[in-house]
Amino acid sequence: MIDPPLFAGLKVVDCASYIAGPSAALILADLGADVIKVEPPGEGDPYRGLYKRPALPPSEHNWAWLMDNRNKRGLAIDLKVAAGRAVLERLVSQADVFVTNQPLPVRDRLKLRYADFAEKYPRLIYASITAYGEAGEEAGKTGFDTTAYWARSGLMDEVRADHRTLPGRSVGGMGDHPTGTALYAGIVTALLRRERTGRGGEVRASLLGNGMWANSFMIQARICGALFPPRPPRAESVAPFGTMYHSSDQRWIMLALSSEEKQWPALARAVGRPELPADPRFATADARRENSQALIAILDEAFGAKPLSEWRRALDGAGLTFGIVGTTAEISEDAQARAVGILRPIGNTGFDTIDSPFTISDLEKQPIVPAPDLGEHSSEILHDAGYSEAEIETLRKAGTVTGQ
Repeated sequence: MIDPPLFAGLKVVDCASYIAGPSAALILADLGADVIKVEPPGEGDPYRGLYKRPALPPSEHNWAWLMDNRNKRGLAIDLKVAAGRAVLERLVSQADVFVTNQPLPVRDRLKLRYADFAEKYPRLIYASITAYGEAGEEAGKTGFDTTAYWARSGLMDEVRADHRTLPGRSVGGMGDHPTGTALYAGIVTALLRRERTGRGGEVRASLLGNGMWANSFMIQARICGALFPPRPPRAESVAPFGTMYHSSDQRWIMLALSSEEKQWPALARAVGRPELPADPRFATADARRENSQALIAILDEAFGAKPLSEWRRALDGAGLTFGIVGTTAEISEDAQARAVGILRPIGNTGFDTIDSPFTISDLEKQPIVPAPDLGEHSSEILHDAGYSEAEIETLRKAGTVTGQ
């Protein structure tokens, strides 16, 4: 490991909740930044209790908190009182980056706006996450990734199986983590500018903006006047080489043949039907589109005759691009993911976690430390900020600060 880490000495105050903002801070922590997770006393960040909700996978372990707040130090402080706000002010005065996704009215009330810090701390990078952006009629509207990223952006509609089925349901964090990665990109871009100019600044990212970026392929088509006919059922698709097929052991295989003329004969041989490319119905691209339903039915029968293990060998052997529709149970133990470091161990807990989504040559990320308990490092953080033992005890007795 490079010593010191890339972001050694970088101080980050994570004053965000749930996923998007904290996930940006955890990428900085993965690369060696000192990230202070700020939470209110009592229950802490509401995200701590998310894993207990009935609709989510039950577990005795707080898997959500473990994922998004690793490698951070924890401070429990009441920002609603003047003494608590003064502690935050001192931390921010010593910080390089401040991250928040508090609703805009809450920022106004607690004096957490960029304007509250910018003039006093001109080198500070203020990183803001909102649901719908910070201008317009919906600037103050609350939202989660399921509503602002997934539903509002059109993604929820685009991924439905066909026009007669319900819009596709998202899962937790599906839009938060990509949005957090975008915020991280903004933060490091702002840090580079600060290195060159000495100026900090405000970085903004929204769930809506990132959802539309994820759906930009289709949105751009519509902006340019493309027509969007209703999506047909799978069996009626006009793209038989870009759809799913079912194996005999009930697994779905997604084909993605990019060079149809070259790869169609290879696919035909792989499925045991080498005569199909010579069939007038399937001999040209136009003919295949015109007879796509018949071709899909033939391929359905072929794929349904063998188990997934045999199709893996046959399709890999033919050099064809395909993907197995994986289950969460499988991917959580995926050998390829472990080989390239996507799955990484969390200290001595016996659990793995998912690495932040990029690597840099000759730069190792920090060993992963479990997410902090509520206020686990309160005294340590305050001491580092210059508070005396007597001052820390006063804050504790008043209930302004809690934890260890």
